[in-house]
Amino acid sequence: MEIQSLKLVCFSPTGTTKKVAQSIAKGINIEKVNLYDITKPEEREKKLEIIENELLIVAVPVYMGRVPALINNYLNNIKATITPTVCVVVYGNRTFGNALLELKDILTGKNCIPIAGGAFIGEHSFSSTELPIAESRPKVDDLEYAINFGKKIKEKLGSVSNIDEINDIKIPGNYPYGGVTELWSVDFITISNKCTKKGICAEVCPTGAIDKEDTSIIDKEKCISCCACIKNCPENARKIKESKVKEAAIRLNSLFQEQKTPEIFF
Repeated sequence: MEIQSLKLVCFSPTGTTKKVAQSIAKGINIEKVNLYDITKPEEREKKLEIIENELLIVAVPVYMGRVPALINNYLNNIKATITPTVCVVVYGNRTFGNALLELKDILTGKNCIPIAGGAFIGEHSFSSTELPIAESRPKVDDLEYAINFGKKIKEKLGSVSNIDEINDIKIPGNYPYGGVTELWSVDFITISNKCTKKGICAEVCPTGAIDKEDTSIIDKEKCISCCACIKNCPENARKIKESKVKEAAIRLNSLFQEQKTPEIFF
């Protein structure tokens, strides 16, 4: 089956999902690759249309065992035409729950044909020096695994003459999906006097929850607890304080220290 170009869609507030997705694309090794990073709100307003002889990869982080509800509108507006598609989720060493199954179902409903799926591990958004959770992942071996996954995808596409020859992939999960898709509305960030008001936190926030004029102001209703502002602060001025988020970080650090490995499905 001839594939002329690749469209790579990722939502990646802390950059881990993007690293995995780009490594998969590297393994597929198609000359023409277009990256659609939908982390910023304005990028999620744009429409995506896939033309004939294109491959689509969609990579998202797992929130509470589900696809982040924040990006559902974007995904549901994708226009595809029997498009071979790779579904990828990245989770923080706890579980990917029903997220990969949900992503597959969403994209199947948009005329995409899932040909492969992958669940990879990235450092949890609540991870810190004090409470590490899948610290520094994806690591080199994770990314190498992603590259090899891409090579297998290319082999699979090269083994058939058209999409009709590819069988439906079996993704683990349950119906109904369950889990919580509503955002937490919680005050969990403390800001020290090391803050220099550079505004990087507001720039990287995927929901526009941080006031650009006064970055100490956070809209709790918009915040999705991704901690991108904490992880990108050059002064290390933002931290997780005592809160529901801190309690969750303590549990995750205690219960999920054994490092999980990526899983792929064909």
